[in-house]
Amino acid sequence: MKRMFRSLAASLALVAGASGATAAEFKIIIEPHYGPERAAEVFAPLEAHLNKALKPMKHSVTLVYPRNFHFFWRDVRQNAPADFMFAEAHLTDYRAKRFGYEPFVKTAEKTSYAVLAMDETAAKGLRGLIGARVVTMPSPSMGFALLAEIWPDAIRQPNVMSTAQSWRDGVEIVFAGEAEAAIVPSIIKDEYPNLIVMTTTREFTGPAFSAAAGVDPAVKTAIKDALLNMHEDNDGYAALNELRISQFVEANASEYDGDDKLLESFFGYKPVEGGGQ
Repeated sequence: MKRMFRSLAASLALVAGASGATAAEFKIIIEPHYGPERAAEVFAPLEAHLNKALKPMKHSVTLVYPRNFHFFWRDVRQNAPADFMFAEAHLTDYRAKRFGYEPFVKTAEKTSYAVLAMDETAAKGLRGLIGARVVTMPSPSMGFALLAEIWPDAIRQPNVMSTAQSWRDGVEIVFAGEAEAAIVPSIIKDEYPNLIVMTTTREFTGPAFSAAAGVDPAVKTAIKDALLNMHEDNDGYAALNELRISQFVEANASEYDGDDKLLESFFGYKPVEGGGQ
């Protein structure tokens, strides 16, 4: 009898262990366009939408918010464990080429950046900003990286202030008179009609969700479907609106090919092995 109960107990333990093993938590690292606390607020509806989609599979997602771009860039370079990543084109391509991440969904909107300034500053043109204070988020944010394309002469550059905690924070620094101009994603420039757009950068494919090699294909498909259908769902639409995105569409690695070159001048950049970069 005791042997029978021991056998039954062992069987139940195996079943419990097997059922527990089926549930998994998947981590999505988010490019830090906000500080961690604000990012958690902004992305909370998206996180809830994805968890709702994974609930039938008994899985869950947790969004990870790096403290700043320094920590995020370190994690990307070192391929810190993360099942998924949501990031701009240059970082998407970097991780795809070196660590096998696969972009599978992107924003419908392309990305470009605009330099904004008050009327008096804008009237002086881009040359008038040489030596002047231009605020951006820290390197290697795309806004920071693109300043070198706007002012390619290394000697004739603005005084770059990489102190903004978010792109909107950069605009507030201009309003406070602590900088003459700010570079921001073009998608938010219309929020500031009292500022002048001095120039707009070239366009890039929109930020992408990428999956790490080895992620369960069924989970990736579930997340992909949830993202692609967000604009058709009331709660999902609210989440997109919070992120200033109209909808997500399918993506592939070829759309980002070459964008990693924006990172060449930044500390820690490594060429693709055998890739000739």
